[in-house]
Parts: sequence; C-alpha cells; structure tokens
Amino acid sequence: MMKNIRNFSIIAHIDHGKSTLADRMIQYTGVIDERSFKNQILDDMDIERERGITIKSQAITLPYRAKDGNVYILNLIDTPGHVDFSYEVSRSLASCEGVLLLIDAAQGVQAQTVANLYMAMEHDLEIIPIINKIDLPSADVEQVMEQIDSQLGLDPYGSLACSAKQGTGIEEILEAIVQKIPPPKGDSESPLASLIFDAKYDPFRGTIIYCRIFDGIVKSGDIIRFMHNETTYKVEEVGRFLLTRQKKEQLSAGDVGYIIAGVKTVSDVNIGDTITLDRNPCHTPLPGFKEAKPVVFASVYPIASDDYEDLAVALEKYKLNDASFSYQKDSSVALGQGFRCGFLGLLHLDIVQERLEREYNLSIILSVPSVRYRFTLNSGNVVDIDNPSYYPDPMTIAVSEEPYIRATMMFPERYLGAVMKLCREKRGDNSALNYPSPGRAELIFEMPLAEVIYDFYDQLKTITQGYGSFDYDMIDYRESDLVLLDILVNGDKVDALAQMVHRDRARTRGLHACERLKEEIPRQMFKIAIQGAIGNQIISRTTISPFRKDVTAKCYGGDITRKRKLLEKQKKGKKRMKMIGSVAIPQSAFVAILKSDQT
Repeated sequence: MMKNIRNFSIIAHIDHGKSTLADRMIQYTGVIDERSFKNQILDDMDIERERGITIKSQAITLPYRAKDGNVYILNLIDTPGHVDFSYEVSRSLASCEGVLLLIDAAQGVQAQTVANLYMAMEHDLEIIPIINKIDLPSADVEQVMEQIDSQLGLDPYGSLACSAKQGTGIEEILEAIVQKIPPPKGDSESPLASLIFDAKYDPFRGTIIYCRIFDGIVKSGDIIRFMHNETTYKVEEVGRFLLTRQKKEQLSAGDVGYIIAGVKTVSDVNIGDTITLDRNPCHTPLPGFKEAKPVVFASVYPIASDDYEDLAVALEKYKLNDASFSYQKDSSVALGQGFRCGFLGLLHLDIVQERLEREYNLSIILSVPSVRYRFTLNSGNVVDIDNPSYYPDPMTIAVSEEPYIRATMMFPERYLGAVMKLCREKRGDNSALNYPSPGRAELIFEMPLAEVIYDFYDQLKTITQGYGSFDYDMIDYRESDLVLLDILVNGDKVDALAQMVHRDRARTRGLHACERLKEEIPRQMFKIAIQGAIGNQIISRTTISPFRKDVTAKCYGGDITRKRKLLEKQKKGKKRMKMIGSVAIPQSAFVAILKSDQT
C-alpha cells in the first residue's frame, strides 16, 4: 500500500554523521542483528571507511512499526557526500519525497549544507532539519538553531536533536519521517515510468539497476526499454534492498528497488535515465536527465612498462563499476604507453588512483591534471582540448577560453582576509560577501577551474585551520590568455610535464617545476639545465651542477699552463658527454611537480 511507504534521503556536509545516523536507523528497525553489525554498514569499500566519506550511494528498505500501530516501509536512499558527485545526489533526491538535513552541532551550517538544501528545495521535498552530535562537549544546539533560522530559512523549532553515535533521538526521527514526509504519488495502472538513480556491477549477474518506480508495475519476464539509449532488455529479477537483495514478484508505483536484466556493463546504464516497458511505453521520460561529463583530465601510466597490459585490464574492470569514469589510449615519450582519463573532480581522481593501486595491486603515475580548454581557430573551427600534447599552433588561435566556476566558501570571520587573498591569487573575481550569522562569513567568488584543481582546497583548509568549507558549481567558458608551458631537461622537451596555463601564471609554474626537478633528478658527470619555456622563449631555469673529478691533483707545483691544459681537456670531455648523454628522470620527479609549494 502506497500510503505506508516513505522514500527519503539523508543530506549533509562531509563528516556531519550521515553514515552513522543510517547505521543507528538500520539497528533500530532490526534489519540486522548485533552479531552481524559493523560501523558504516552501507559503505562497503575500505577507502570509504578510512576516509569517512560515502563515494557510492546505497539504498536500503527499513520496516518500521510506528506508534500508531501501522508498519511502514521506509526506503532510505543514501547519497554521496562530496561536490564531485552532485549529479548523483540530485538523482537520488529526485527519487524521494523528503530529506533529513543533518547539521553538526559543533560545526554548524557549512557550504555543502546550503548547496544540498537548495538542491532539495528545487525538487520540492519535505525537509526535516536534524542537529547531530549533541553529545560533543563543543556542541552548541542553540546557535545551530539560530543558523537554521537565519541561514537556511527553516523553522528551527521543527528541528530534532540527536546523537547518532550514542543512538539518542532515533525513534523521534523515525516518527518524524512517518508523520512529516508525504507518501509517494503514482498510478500502478499507468505505463511504467522508473528513474535510475544508481547502478552497480555484479560479476555473476551483470549490472544491478537501482531504481524508483513512479508509475506502473515491473516484474520478471517484462521487456524493458531505456529511453535515452533506446536499448531493450528482458527482466530476470526484481526486488528490494534489505542488507542483501530480497527478490520480489514485482515492483509497483512508489517502490524503490533493483532490476536485473542482463545488462553487461554499468556504462550501458545512464544514471537519471527512464525505464519503461517496450510494448506499452510512457509518453515522456522523467525530467532532469543529463550525461555525466568529466571535468578534470590526467594521463595514467604504469611505473614499469611491463605492467601496461595489467593497467589496461584494471581500467576495464574499474569502468564496469564507475560509469562517470572515462579513458582512452595515450602515449608519452618520457613515460611510454598509458591512458588519458576523465574524472568528475579532484576527489574522484584521487579515489580512482587509490583504488587502482589497492584493488589491482598496480604502481601507477599520474600526469599533471588539467581541465578542458576551448580554442576558436582563425578558420572558425572550435576545438576542445584537455591534453597539452594537442595544443594548437599559437599562430592559428583566434580566441582561447577556459571553464569558470562559482565557488562558495564558509568560514569563521577572522580568516576573511587570508581567504580573500588566496582567491585573488587564484584569479578570482566578482566576489560577494555575506555574514549569515555573527562570527561567520560566506564568500562567493568566480574563478577558473584550472586554479582550483591545482591545490586550492588544501590551501583553504590550511589557512582556515580546517574550519573552511567549500562548494562549487560550473558556470561557463570565458576568454583567457592561455599558453603552453614546456619543461626542457638538458635541451629535450619532456611531454609528460607540459602544462596549459594562463600567461600570468606561467613563470610561477615554470619556476616551481624547475626547482622540484632539481631536487629529484640525480647529479651527472655533466651540467644539466632544466628550463621552462613558452615556445622558444625561456622563462625559468635551474642548473644541476656536475660531479667533478680533481684532475690537477697529480700536479705538484710546476707551470700553471700544465694545470690549465688538464682542465681544458676535462671541459671538452664533459661537453662531449653532455651532447651524447641522456638524463633519466625518476618517477618521483613527476609526482613532486604535482605537489604545491605549501605541501
């Protein structure tokens, strides 16, 4: 019965206790016994547990007997907690009727709290504010209630206080879900309309499709159609999520569950797509679908060239589980064969790198991350380029553009000067400053994405002593003076170290690269010049001095010309050695360049 179903999600800033609250609700409703329980039970990856972040959204059905005596089916659709995965969050919210907005009693409202609230409002969801971590000594519930009123515009007296860690206030939250969140609307008699909000690869069954049924009924044996791909599949199994998959005869309007239909890879499933029946399709797809587009690009190479085949297999397997990750073959003179990969953001890049190294036991190296730039050529053609190797001839470029973001930062007011200085250094402009509550500042800047992916977030955390929070959304492309910065070692260009940068930042980046390479490249018997260049113009240089043998040691006294003759002979030998000698750049040098001066 649809009136006894509640579909909801938990949204929060990173580390405000989302997964812990989900744990307590799962325990309270008796889905799992105490023996089998473990913390962060919905986070099934080691990396999620270690970092305390949710990377892959999950779903679970919680049966709950309310105080009115009825048993309600509570479908919790868990969401990822990072800005990189905001599209997945939006699809999860589109599958719900209400959300629990979780706020840390010690930290208060943060940047992503506000961003997630706006997203929930766009989907017209019922919002229940919850103040978590009230057990902490630094908890200030009254101040957080003021922030809920002034910054979020919600009724602070409608908020609930709880401690997910200690399990206090959980029953009140479950009652609020039943009382305040409306039951789903829909018609089981209408043609099937189902929203895909996630997908997961199972090595035995193929892709498990996570979906919310808005209208109609789906059961095993039905022929379904993906409306975006125009592909059809036969349904093998449907069911709902307890901690394990529970098979059902059918899913009907209002249900959240899974469909297994022999889909080979996750890439064949688009998050946000609409599933309908092939013989009786719905008229229009559900709104809000867009394809996930990579934002940050980097090349991945194996440290040992023999591992190339293993890397190819690992990427293919990883892609099965992550549809937003993309890759294609690439090669470099310095690093050999590799792959050019696209990521949703820096955290996504970091996670992919770590999972490849852990799960597939690979040693890999990443090139300098870059964004996708847009060039309008004199011929009128427009080209999008994310790899410095394909930078067009400067003489043919009419206009160069780079992507801009709108960054929202929240932090204690005392750090305002330092944060503004950082944003100005990163070429930010069009700033807006708000004081949402006493002692807290909200700063909004428009800045190039390329500056943010370099080391912006680390620096923001450093200068605000960990209190700063950051959220961003893409705006548009804007005209910019872009140049190709080449790094030369002993006169040879190292293609893996080339970067596309703004002309004003080129010298700083060039000097940084030269200094880092000087520390990493071992000394030789000849002098090594490391240079940064734009075209033929050298803009930065450092020199690694050579080892020197004392050839005059055998001369005891005697004429100075004899010593000079020996030194000249040594000089000629070193010159000849420099001409034929090649410099091996260690792998650590490539990693060192990625790190900023502050780290």
